[in-house]
Amino acid sequence: MKQLLSEIRDCTLCEKHLPLGPRPIIEASKNSKILLISQAPGRVVHESGVAWKDQSGKKLREWLGVDEDTFYDTENFAILPMGFCYPGKGKTGDLPPRPECAPTWHEFVLSKLKNVELKILIGAYSNSYYLDNTHKNLTERVRHFETYLPEYWPLPHPSPVNRFWRSKNPWFEQEVVPILQKRIQEFIG
Repeated sequence: MKQLLSEIRDCTLCEKHLPLGPRPIIEASKNSKILLISQAPGRVVHESGVAWKDQSGKKLREWLGVDEDTFYDTENFAILPMGFCYPGKGKTGDLPPRPECAPTWHEFVLSKLKNVELKILIGAYSNSYYLDNTHKNLTERVRHFETYLPEYWPLPHPSPVNRFWRSKNPWFEQEVVPILQKRIQEFIG
């Protein structure tokens, strides 16, 4: 696993497309219990080099019901973005993750993760990549999360940009998040 993570962190596959240059962000241990498959690091994370060390990460940890020490313990959580580097700014948020990363690296990482008990898919990109079209959109996937268990758990992205989605879908934080927190504690408690 250490060799693979080193290779990914040295990747320059899409360097010419990255406004701030490559800085692949990934965290994992061969013993990780929960895999977080997310979008791509934002500018703040790119600058710090620490995954989810931003407002989105704060909200995600709240949803998971864990503190920073628990979250950043790779024996608990592996972090595997769809795109490993900051893709740049778009009109209403960051650009989509670079399309090269997941097909190039995900299978290699997944083959090394032997103890993962749950894969949490964060945001539309990871949900679309890993889940079938049983439910037509992210909201329906999140609403019917049980359909994808025990392997996957679809979530919206915790970005502040998604605050409107959360306000339109209060059932998520009222009903789904407590169930998610209970499941997380079963794995890492």
